[in-house]
Amino acid sequence: MPRDRRARQAAWRRGRLAERLAGLSLRLKGYRIVARDYRCPVGEVDLIARRGPILALIEVKRRRTLAEAAESISPRQRRRIARAAQAFLQRRPDLRHLQPRFDALLLARGHWPRHVIDAWRDADTPGKN
Repeated sequence: MPRDRRARQAAWRRGRLAERLAGLSLRLKGYRIVARDYRCPVGEVDLIARRGPILALIEVKRRRTLAEAAESISPRQRRRIARAAQAFLQRRPDLRHLQPRFDALLLARGHWPRHVIDAWRDADTPGKN
């Protein structure tokens, strides 16, 4: 197997592990995971979780440091997540009454997962002020 393919597969596996750890962390905080790795033509959301009246649309980032993880969420990626959130809410009218919120869950070796609540805002998302 070519080296670059092995590296991509290893990165994919690390990403899936990070998302599983993020999901476990959220469940321990009382969130119910509604969707994982939601993909559509306009974007993707790593985790979608509900707690009370909140529907958290969560980007999971794993990097060497928590600061690098936080900095790695680009404006372009945020727009793609927001578009995917709109598509998800159109497909799930049963969740439209919830208040959508964009969160980030940051992971780095040697640190507890850091859940950044309301990490950014998107004025175009239904229900967002």
